[in-house]
Amino acid sequence: MKLGFVSDSLGGMPFAVMMDHAARLGVSGVEVNTCGWSTAPHCRMDELLASADARKAFRAAFDDRGLEIIAFNANGNPLHPTDPAQGTGLRDTIRLAGAMGVKTVCTMSGLPAGSATDTMPNWVVSSWPPETQEILRYQWEEKLIPFWTEITALARENGVERIALELHGNQCVYNVPSLLKLREAVGPVVGANLDPSHLFWMGADPLVAAERLGAAVYHVHAKDTFLNAPVQATTSLLENGSLMDIPARSWSYITLGFGHGEEWWRQFCYRLKMGGYDGWLSIEHEDVLLNSLEGLEKSVALLQGVMPAAAADFKPQDI
Repeated sequence: MKLGFVSDSLGGMPFAVMMDHAARLGVSGVEVNTCGWSTAPHCRMDELLASADARKAFRAAFDDRGLEIIAFNANGNPLHPTDPAQGTGLRDTIRLAGAMGVKTVCTMSGLPAGSATDTMPNWVVSSWPPETQEILRYQWEEKLIPFWTEITALARENGVERIALELHGNQCVYNVPSLLKLREAVGPVVGANLDPSHLFWMGADPLVAAERLGAAVYHVHAKDTFLNAPVQATTSLLENGSLMDIPARSWSYITLGFGHGEEWWRQFCYRLKMGGYDGWLSIEHEDVLLNSLEGLEKSVALLQGVMPAAAADFKPQDI
């Protein structure tokens, strides 16, 4: 496995400073945010698409520091019913990846409205009342599958081999069954960006998910979640309070090791290996209580201590 981080983890820093920290920390690469829910402070996508010289200079910033571009990240809602720019951003990210030889694009599946006349995304989280099933039919059959049929074709045209969908709340694809359902419908260009932090607050088990997904794991975001049991006891994990008010929330994103300890992360890495994954662990720091650089440093140190890096070489002796 190889270690890196998402560029927005140090989003308040200039590009060169962020990259210098990456080299200092001893990671192998950086995943670059391009659009969507990110202001993309480290990636001027329009400029990179328009200029081969700009792409060459951008690549040189990585090469000169011994770093790789892990992936481009277009996280957002590409199926938002009133914001088509998010879908355009994903398409442009795929084109940029193709132009730069980057084989993986990370994004979300998208969440459409609940019907042709709705103007807001609608996330169905229960099977009752019965209109929920009509919402799901509309979203999957009329929006999600046609959109991803188009997007996977665009990826193939541009040499992008993997689109890694983050299993994220408020998206049509948010768990193992929904990822596999979409993958079956549109083909193996689509796989999972397995981020355990979201599975924690939705009540799933990332260790089991890693094995169940197997070869469908295309990318991993290393992010942790703090489950605040006293608050959860009365509010449940269906939390819609401010992300900044940690004491009032039933769950919050947190620096690696502060929600689940080193032993859990050791098991997670091993379960990924058991499922056949030997790719990137990309830290996504979103802890609002810790300094971003300090939190990233602590997360890097934890994963450097637990993740397998060298190829396996054990075999029984001939006796």
